[in-house]
Amino acid sequence: MAHTPNLELWPIGNCQVSGLIDQTGALVWGCVPRVDGDPVFSALLNGDQRDAGIWRFELEGQISASQEYIRNTPNLVTTLTAKDGSAVEILDFCPRFERSGRMYRPVSYVRIVRPISGNPRIRVILKPTKNYGAGLADTTAGTNHIRYLLGAQALRLSTDAPVGYIVEGRTFRVEADTHFFLGPDEPFVGNLREQARSMEQSTRKYWQGWVRGLSIPLEWQEEVIRCAITLKLCQHEETGAIVAALTTSIPEAAHSERNWDYRYCWIRDSYYTIQALNRLGALDVMEKYLGYLRNIVDGARGGQIQPLYSVMGESELDETTASYLAGYRGMGPVRRGNAAYKQIQHDAYGQIVLPSAQGFFDKRLLRPADERDFENLEQVGKMAWAMHDQPDAGLWEFRTRQEVHTYSAVMSWAACDRLANVAEHIGKDDRAKIWRERAEAIAATIDAKAWKEGENGTGHYGASFESDYLDASLLQMVELRFLSPDNERFKQTFAAVEEHLRRGDHMLRYAAEDDFGAPETAFNVCTFWLIEALHLAGRDEEARTLFDTMLSHTTGSGLLSEDLDYETGELWGNFPQTYSLVGVINCAGLLSKPWSEVR
Repeated sequence: MAHTPNLELWPIGNCQVSGLIDQTGALVWGCVPRVDGDPVFSALLNGDQRDAGIWRFELEGQISASQEYIRNTPNLVTTLTAKDGSAVEILDFCPRFERSGRMYRPVSYVRIVRPISGNPRIRVILKPTKNYGAGLADTTAGTNHIRYLLGAQALRLSTDAPVGYIVEGRTFRVEADTHFFLGPDEPFVGNLREQARSMEQSTRKYWQGWVRGLSIPLEWQEEVIRCAITLKLCQHEETGAIVAALTTSIPEAAHSERNWDYRYCWIRDSYYTIQALNRLGALDVMEKYLGYLRNIVDGARGGQIQPLYSVMGESELDETTASYLAGYRGMGPVRRGNAAYKQIQHDAYGQIVLPSAQGFFDKRLLRPADERDFENLEQVGKMAWAMHDQPDAGLWEFRTRQEVHTYSAVMSWAACDRLANVAEHIGKDDRAKIWRERAEAIAATIDAKAWKEGENGTGHYGASFESDYLDASLLQMVELRFLSPDNERFKQTFAAVEEHLRRGDHMLRYAAEDDFGAPETAFNVCTFWLIEALHLAGRDEEARTLFDTMLSHTTGSGLLSEDLDYETGELWGNFPQTYSLVGVINCAGLLSKPWSEVR
């Protein structure tokens, strides 16, 4: 079946590795040994080269495919049906469960093919690439396994399917459940059939238990659960880092060359992810992430924080292009690394202080924050204070423009404000006084320099101190508690933002031209910020209608990418985008009827 790559993708994963399965049941994206590793499954970005960087099962005479997750898990079932009525089910998952006192989350993908009607015949196409699509992995085969040599490492497929048929690409009849375990290059211990089934059951039990512990709104439960599971899949559990998305180089708009590598931990994106999961009570993700942040702060010179780091905390993420991969639908370049690590983005200081502050108040934590943590956090706060009125690239990461961005200044204010709260809480009244004074001074500067007086006594906050253009991040001034929803200046700013940036049911980040020209697509999280602002303004009916519209744009898997063409409704940008999933969770929580209505 011919297939044009699109974002109808279904993530699987175990917080060590992840994969994206397309509508045909093919594994088209997956990196090893972790999310920012070599994409051994690279077909998503391989243009029309469908036989490299892929793992698919071709059903002879296939006419249709359907997919669904096993309830409250990222374990995926794809059903392939042929013209003669024969059909198979493919069960996909990455093992994750407790074993021997620790979490078992190997670098592995498990696929179980089950005949469910007729006499299905399949062909297995398993062709991982190496070195970012530079070539196919060399192979060696044994009686029950195939080794795929991927440069410095190898993966081993252990299977009870006929190995010769797979090596030669032959079609064969599936007469019983057939098991495939692609993982570390070591002999598979135990009975493959029994182990694969046991792993799937244990993985299913783990995820359903995790979901059971979430505190979710009454309405839109399935949507919130799916977004929460997927946000957790975006955490690299070994270190606690949270990546912005599982992919690189899906363009923000067709042929725009706005192709960026999002497989890194942005301090900003992670802050929003943690905040959303906290609202659901998913404390395990925050606890791991706070450990990651402590390591970042330890390594920061004089409190200087980069906008992003690798999942291992590496600071240098040199940006290069993968010349062997044609790109999504042939729309290159495919980028590896992200030069934004060199940028100055002063909002990062607030985004470290805000989640870290909870560590001083939350009695549930296994490791509550202490005075030493406060001293370290003060170093970050000192940078926020020093830089609150200095130019930066801003949260939209302009590559050729430096201004004093209002959002960055408000985040610096929030850093000082929350440090004052923490200092009071732990009995450091002298420090509380200093941080409170600094917060007040920053607030006065913002009001003096970011407010743009208009005609007839009206005006609005500008996106920067130097200019009066608007951007959607100004709507976050309420979320950060800089302004209250009934503040007259906020009401006027919201009216101006809505007038200039709203496009029908969607919202732009900004309308001004940037390094790549005028934005062509809506930025999904900004639309969710619009929905939140409508709710705060008492326009709840409109907010619910817009929210339902956004949910109608989700993929079959219930997820969203970064951007959306507001004229065609097509999704663009990296996938799944944590920002967008955060928007679903936050808006559902704000707009849902209370549980008391059904209890």
